[in-house]
Amino acid sequence: MQQRGHLKEEQLMKKIQKLVAEEEKLRIPIARGLPWTTDEPERLIKPHVKKNTIPIDLKLHSDIRAVERARFAHRVAKKMSLIKRYKMKREKQQKLEEEEEIKRLRKELIPKAQPMPYFDRPFVPKRSMKQPTVPREPRFCVPQHKTIRYCRMSCNDMSRPEVEAFYKNRVLE
Repeated sequence: MQQRGHLKEEQLMKKIQKLVAEEEKLRIPIARGLPWTTDEPERLIKPHVKKNTIPIDLKLHSDIRAVERARFAHRVAKKMSLIKRYKMKREKQQKLEEEEEIKRLRKELIPKAQPMPYFDRPFVPKRSMKQPTVPREPRFCVPQHKTIRYCRMSCNDMSRPEVEAFYKNRVLE
């Protein structure tokens, strides 16, 4: 057992030494050669200089729509004022025509007296030729099929003599 523990210790020590050596290698900088362009200075071509941008006047859809709407509203207002003027003109003309018509009718109309009724032939009502209405006797009895529904009598009432007589008469009719 001791030999095995001793072997494990040696392996661990080797691993640690290996890691330490790798860390030291990483610490030492490796010098690299200069790039090829440093021997002779390179003249880079300057990029094309852009001109200053000129701001564009923004035209929003809502602004365009507002202008169109204002034009439309103006046209509608103009149309409504024309209609209003036309109506007023027509009303004035109609009023003048009515006044002229009234004046003309007043000149034409001559007041006439109403004819008197004829009193020499007084109205005498004549006897009707229709037959008079024949009166019918009203039915005060209730049909038998409705008596059960509307006249709900107890069994005691049914045994009374007046009720029995009533129902016998009903059956005979």
